[in-house]
Amino acid sequence: MKIISVVDLSVAVNTATQVYPGDPVPRFEVHSTIERDGFNLLSVSMGSQTGTHVDAPYHFDESAPKLDALPLGRFIGPGVIVDARDVGARGRITWRHIEPVAHLLEPGSIVLLHTGWSTHYGTDRYFDNPFLDARACARLIDLGIRTFGIDAINIDETPDETHPGEGFPVHHLIADVAGVISENLTNLASIDFAGPVISLLPIAFEAADGAPVRAVALHLEM
Repeated sequence: MKIISVVDLSVAVNTATQVYPGDPVPRFEVHSTIERDGFNLLSVSMGSQTGTHVDAPYHFDESAPKLDALPLGRFIGPGVIVDARDVGARGRITWRHIEPVAHLLEPGSIVLLHTGWSTHYGTDRYFDNPFLDARACARLIDLGIRTFGIDAINIDETPDETHPGEGFPVHHLIADVAGVISENLTNLASIDFAGPVISLLPIAFEAADGAPVRAVALHLEM
């Protein structure tokens, strides 16, 4: 087996990283310097859902597994890319978008919803994200899918003062089957090869609702 290429699907984490409204803003402070201490070291403060991250089922269900209780197999597997770039602001990703790649789906597949919305990252428009329809999510779960990703801030509609949203039904459906959600992915257009292997391995936070990841797509030659 040979690694032909590695595609980075992650946003950078810094003090300008866009976060969900009300979440902690990342803070980076110099703790040690080579001049003073002989080495460089940063003090980092951020929320568990900062940047490109995964949600554990516990994020929306007190009785569901926390991050460290999930098998590592939830975070790595063959990727299936769903092209949903036509849906637009607050557009609904339905089975119509999934159907062209449905023949590729099998238990263990990681479904990545390519909306193109990461081009709005860093702007207020980013919060008007497309989202996965709950009925389409239920069909994917019935097919054995347990890991989902999207290149937007939220796999559900993000509520605001003019859009109440639907109550995060997709988060709840996925939590009910101990599934995983990855949000704030980017660069999905660069997965231009068949059979990508997706890695969403998170920081090993203990008893957490989620954690940042360095998400990548691997192009392998077998």
